[in-house]
Amino acid sequence: MLSLRRNIAANYASQVYVALIGILMLPIYIKYMGAEAYGLIGFFTMMQAWFNLLDLGLTPTIGRETARYRAGFADVLSFRRLYRALSAIFILIAMIGGTGLLVLSSTIAKDWLNTEELSLNEIQIAVQIMAISVALRWMCGLFRGVITGSERLVWLGGFNAFVASLRFIGVLAVMWWFGFTPFVFFSYQLVIAIIEIAGLWLKSTYLILSQAPISEPIGWSLNPVRPLIKFSLTIAFTASVWVMVTQTDKLILSSILPLSEYGFFTLSVLVANGIMLLSGPISNAIMPRLAKLEAEGNRKEVIQVYRQSTRLVTVIAGSAAATLAFCAEPLLWAWTGDFALARKSAPILTLYAIGNGALAVAAFPYYLQYARGDLRLHFIGHLLLLLILIPSIVLAANFYGAIGAGYVWVVVNLLYLFVWVAIMHRKLEPGLHWKWLFNDVLMIGLPIGVLGIVVLFVELNLTSRLGSLVYVMAFGVIAALLAAFMSSDIRNFISKLKAKVV
Repeated sequence: MLSLRRNIAANYASQVYVALIGILMLPIYIKYMGAEAYGLIGFFTMMQAWFNLLDLGLTPTIGRETARYRAGFADVLSFRRLYRALSAIFILIAMIGGTGLLVLSSTIAKDWLNTEELSLNEIQIAVQIMAISVALRWMCGLFRGVITGSERLVWLGGFNAFVASLRFIGVLAVMWWFGFTPFVFFSYQLVIAIIEIAGLWLKSTYLILSQAPISEPIGWSLNPVRPLIKFSLTIAFTASVWVMVTQTDKLILSSILPLSEYGFFTLSVLVANGIMLLSGPISNAIMPRLAKLEAEGNRKEVIQVYRQSTRLVTVIAGSAAATLAFCAEPLLWAWTGDFALARKSAPILTLYAIGNGALAVAAFPYYLQYARGDLRLHFIGHLLLLLILIPSIVLAANFYGAIGAGYVWVVVNLLYLFVWVAIMHRKLEPGLHWKWLFNDVLMIGLPIGVLGIVVLFVELNLTSRLGSLVYVMAFGVIAALLAAFMSSDIRNFISKLKAKVV
């Protein structure tokens, strides 16, 4: 348990740093590069997400198999053969996907993106560089899977922070010297992508080679992958639906909105995505641990880790979602210094923050199914999401733009949390759901929601950016303390401290 806590702490330190440094740099990018150029950055982020459709479930599969190998459920030769087979598949897919984006670069520049200031040639070159960078960064998933499955998350967190510093801060120095243009920005990102994949490859190779020696040749064969095809393809489908669920609105709006307005929309959604970044470190830490405990037959500890992690995510992601939702306008005003932008973007940030808060908690049954190697219920749930959410977002985005997409996002994610998660829990672990929902989620989430509603009735005249920042920080601290106090883990910890003092 100590190593799990250390991994979660390292993940959080890394994720918070990466998220904050990325968010804090955005107003600077917009100021010096312009809104249209930042719209290209938002398009680049979206392309990376859509490229994950090609993953075929291979990244979580190698992570799970690494964890199972460490638990003694596979020999070193079998694992090495699996890793080599997956490496070949990753390289092939990266080449096909990157080449496809290169071929489509002209069409994207001319027929998809709506630009007024940037030239078509400038956009096409930027998209071509993006294609190579996206393929390289996607390849990193294989190596991250080995490192995560090995539970070397402290090292991974430090490396991610290092790469983020180069990516978000180093680019400013480079652009200051060579010019604040899309070509300079994306060329630099390509260099960083090469550094990132090299570092992850070296670390994963070290972890693999440090295993027990093998006497037989590894060979080249896809046979080791065949027993995992059902599991991998199930993950692939759900991951594909996940990309469609989270990125369809961005894809549609990238064609509907002018590139400058799309940049502002991307800015709001990126801030809301900070909620998912805060819950990500916990999922990265508990997934290999749950898989290991399940393989050992320790079902009681599986549920214990599952519920404790839910409470932790609800405290952190819930308080963050409430802060972003109820303080959206003062937060954007304090951050960007652009009052018009803040007023226009605040409703979008509010809706996406609420939806992401629900999504962070609703993701938990997937972790339990992942550990057991049976994603049938997750498959069905994501199929229902696909059938409901995508047409709704398409219609709402076309008629009402970003606001319409935001309302659909909130409603569908709340329905998934309160309806489908109950069905999954009843099938997976009878008797768990209502204790999980009331004690681990609502007991923590409802009080901070009430706090936010009360604050809405308080009239404040925030005329300065500093005053707005202080207000947002005060609300965030109060929300986090309230959520933490409502958690049984925190109350038990306080009781133990009192007992020691007495």
